[in-house]
Amino acid sequence: MRADCARCAGLCCVAPAFARSADFAVDKPAGQPCRNLATDFRCGIHPQLRQKGFPGCTVFDCFGAGQQVTQVTYPTGNWRTAPQRAGEMFEVFAVMRHLHELLWYLAEALTLAPDAPLAAELAAAREHTAARTAGTPADLLALDVGELRQRVNGLLLRASEQARARHGRPGPDRRGADLIGADLRGADLRAASLRGAYLIGADLRQADLRGADLIGADLRGADLRGTDLRDAIFLVQAQLDAARGDRTTRLSPALAHPAHWGALPLAPVRRGHTGRDRRTRPTSGHR
Repeated sequence: MRADCARCAGLCCVAPAFARSADFAVDKPAGQPCRNLATDFRCGIHPQLRQKGFPGCTVFDCFGAGQQVTQVTYPTGNWRTAPQRAGEMFEVFAVMRHLHELLWYLAEALTLAPDAPLAAELAAAREHTAARTAGTPADLLALDVGELRQRVNGLLLRASEQARARHGRPGPDRRGADLIGADLRGADLRAASLRGAYLIGADLRQADLRGADLIGADLRGADLRGTDLRDAIFLVQAQLDAARGDRTTRLSPALAHPAHWGALPLAPVRRGHTGRDRRTRPTSGHR
């Protein structure tokens, strides 16, 4: 479930549209190659993406869907060599990314040590979802992704509730809350539900989020200096890459401190003036 750009055909640089904003320096229509995409499908400004105004590219994660589409679904051609199928490939990529993201969350849920009945359901859902990734383009485009997400989300929610219950106290329920620019310094958010919460530009310095469910939480520009995120549930690397922090931010071993932490100014973000567009929100859609 890890992206391997060397085995992809730059699908994330072509398929989606993005709007000029704090995340992207230019407008780009869907299906049009980014101006920075080279002929070898590599990004021509990859080491300077943030400096060039493309931080949104640095936080995108396809969870390995790109190489699956390039190497398995379409093993004999890509959008350049078979332009007549380019539109179909881009649609398939969007579906595949949903599937791979769900596979990542299902695998993570199984590490939370759910009870036996739930573990069996999670394993079955993972097997079912994995089988869908091997389908033909027609199979993938016919898939009801919304229905699958809904079923899987119910399982993920149960796994989260079981894991958070082990903290011995219910954490605050801020599911889907608008916490843009909120002052949450030092807040006790252990075992909290922050599923799908808007935490853009929030001040979470020294906050305790151990065991908190952060699936789909928007952490763009959030200040995580000194924040304790050990054992946070469903926290993905892309969320950290979109946030701000430093070496005092405590993480679980599977996650890494982004290279840019400490290199950027940590200016306060005022509510309503984040410069961000929710349309570009890197969310999983889980609430």
